[in-house]
Amino acid sequence: MTTGFSERYFHAQDDLRLYYRVYGDRHAARTPLLCLTGLTRNSNDFHEFASRHAATRRVICLDYRGRGRSAYDPDPMHYNPSVYLDDIQHLLAVTHIRRVIALGTSLGGIMTMALAAAAPTLLVGAILNDIGPDVKEDGRQRIAGYVGQPVQLPTWEAATDYMRKGYAGAYPKLDAAGWQRIARGTFTADKARDGVTLDYDLRIAAALREQARRPLPDLWPMFRSLRSLPLLALRGALSDILTADTFIRMKREHAGMIAVTVPDVGHVPMLDEPAAETAIDAFLADL
Repeated sequence: MTTGFSERYFHAQDDLRLYYRVYGDRHAARTPLLCLTGLTRNSNDFHEFASRHAATRRVICLDYRGRGRSAYDPDPMHYNPSVYLDDIQHLLAVTHIRRVIALGTSLGGIMTMALAAAAPTLLVGAILNDIGPDVKEDGRQRIAGYVGQPVQLPTWEAATDYMRKGYAGAYPKLDAAGWQRIARGTFTADKARDGVTLDYDLRIAAALREQARRPLPDLWPMFRSLRSLPLLALRGALSDILTADTFIRMKREHAGMIAVTVPDVGHVPMLDEPAAETAIDAFLADL
């Protein structure tokens, strides 16, 4: 199995330096995959997934501005979906990708819907991972409660314990290796304090607070932009973000949507669960 990747940078429309990973061969015959992460996450989340698919297609994994190895924005109000959409389209331009399958986890799924609306000829297909046009308020408040809170820990073992204690409800059957993987994608070495710290710009919270002052936009028109495309939607059975009722409505709105509930996991499936892997492999087989 191919496990390597190349690390690359590009300059966004406002010249901010952004990081992305490339797995696989740019000359691969299959349609490239674009992987878009959740709100505070980075390209580490997709390493195992991208490695699985790199033998047959190019896989691009972006660190949004202010996450991972991408530069932090001097203006925290730029941490918003309209800017992310510009960044993503700029990335596709510099990588010369004209047609792509988008896989979006949480916020990345919203950006996938936005791409479908903004660039109708771009997407060949889409995978939404535990996200839909309606976001359950309980989950939204949970996320708002932790984003931007500083966390400094002395060791990677402490970071793993921190994630296990905080997210055991979402991953009741996750093993030790899985918790280590989540910790490695959440924290980074903090050389100044000789420990580990969160791997994103905490000022993302300032942008969230500003956006919360306005009503949530209606995302159903964006979701309907996917109607003409092959669509796979995954939902964690324990999710506090994507409800079963919303999942049912999504299927009504997009009759061809393949809807798969991943058992024993909340927000979000890690994509290595048997139900997720089987559904994704079958979905990608003809794309």
